[in-house]
Amino acid sequence: MLLPQSLEELLPLSHPARTVNSIIDRINMGSILDHYSTLGASSYHPKMLMKVLIYGYLDNCFSSRKIEKSIKESVPFMWLAGMQRPDHNTINRFRSAKLNGVIREVFSQVVLLLHDEGLLDIKDIYTDGTKIEANANRYTFVWGNTIKTNKEKISSQLQQLWDYAKKIATEELEDQSEDFKNPSPEKVIQTVDKINKALEGKKADKKVRQKLNYAKRNWPEKLQEYAKKEEILQGRNSFSKTDEGSTFMRMKEDHMKNGQLKPGYNLQLSTSKQFVVNYSVHQNPGDTITLKPHLEAYKSMFRHHPDTVTADAGYGSEENYDYLEKNGVDAYVKFNTFHKELRDKKKRKKTFTLLENLHYNQEDDTYTCPIGQKMTQINQVHRKTSTGYVQQYTYYMARNCQGCPLAGSCKKGAGNKILKINRKLEEYRNKARAKLTSETGIQKRKQRATDVEPVFGHFKQNKGLKRYALRGLEKVEIETGLAVIAHNLEKASRK
Repeated sequence: MLLPQSLEELLPLSHPARTVNSIIDRINMGSILDHYSTLGASSYHPKMLMKVLIYGYLDNCFSSRKIEKSIKESVPFMWLAGMQRPDHNTINRFRSAKLNGVIREVFSQVVLLLHDEGLLDIKDIYTDGTKIEANANRYTFVWGNTIKTNKEKISSQLQQLWDYAKKIATEELEDQSEDFKNPSPEKVIQTVDKINKALEGKKADKKVRQKLNYAKRNWPEKLQEYAKKEEILQGRNSFSKTDEGSTFMRMKEDHMKNGQLKPGYNLQLSTSKQFVVNYSVHQNPGDTITLKPHLEAYKSMFRHHPDTVTADAGYGSEENYDYLEKNGVDAYVKFNTFHKELRDKKKRKKTFTLLENLHYNQEDDTYTCPIGQKMTQINQVHRKTSTGYVQQYTYYMARNCQGCPLAGSCKKGAGNKILKINRKLEEYRNKARAKLTSETGIQKRKQRATDVEPVFGHFKQNKGLKRYALRGLEKVEIETGLAVIAHNLEKASRK
């Protein structure tokens, strides 16, 4: 070819690479530039590396080596890179180090630009979660309950050795008392030395002496190991040794199709018109306690809470309802029995034992049972959840259920019928029920199923994001940020 074609001519005007180029050129990269030194050789420009990385995730190319190869062979990659050729180490260092702590800021700028274009609404959002497998060995696991059991065994055996020594060497240990609950490595060594000193010259059981030698040689090291693992767990029940940030979660499908636990992360997304407007990655398998930190991440990006949140039954807890109400969020959040109530509406009206069918007298704070007997308050209990939220439960008891013809179907077990009521939660559920069954609520429930859930299907089936490529919570958050930015820009290019 006498006059070879330029890359500009080879790339169609509607190509997604042009959308990536246009949007990234408009964002402020100051927070990323702060990671660079002004000394030494010149670096590849972070905007070019960002464009290449985002387009890689848009094109299902997640490996830094594959991106390096594409930059040399693929027209869109060459066009975005301006014919520069960063190697895989440069790409990987930029992704892991330079984007650490700043990827969310880039994401928020992209969302606001798309919002200004009228493509999405950041105030009316739909929230749901899914589990993504970690890049970790499925069989190198550590369990919090196992650590707890082993520590209790050491405490128990140390107590047994002490009690045996007090019997054999009464004079030496009679006035000494020890507490062996949750002993430290130093405590184990001191105790074993005391026992050995007390048993000097005594006719002690050979197995006991062997046990003491084993304890001094192994238990301190084991306790140090358990302490390190508990520090990694930070309240979780498990982690994988090859990715300590991951937690073992039961996922809907695994490689053997038998529902085994796998190390993974809980990904929470909020969407608008199938654009992602907020994301967060969590180490706990349940969705209930993820809503507050997820919305706090939203607030940190946009400086306000959303006007409306629609979510599934996994988020319908008293703590979440309370948080949403206090922050002025119009919530359409189901509770766990919502669909069952709708399905069995007629049947529930005829079930006289249900709380909703019992008459409550607010003046004397009593419920009336099906045969007209008063049920009075007997106790109030405050319970604290794993997140520190305090719930109040009130107990009511009937006066005399003996001989009642309805007792068999009205209560379980012997004694009088007892009601356990969380009044605040019942009030929140009544409000949620009224909202969800309204015309707006029905529309919101339908929209949620077609707004946020298809995004998860797109990530997993079309993009192959069933398993993270990077390890560690920080890197997983970076990878997620790149994936959701790529998703938004790909969708924007189609618009």
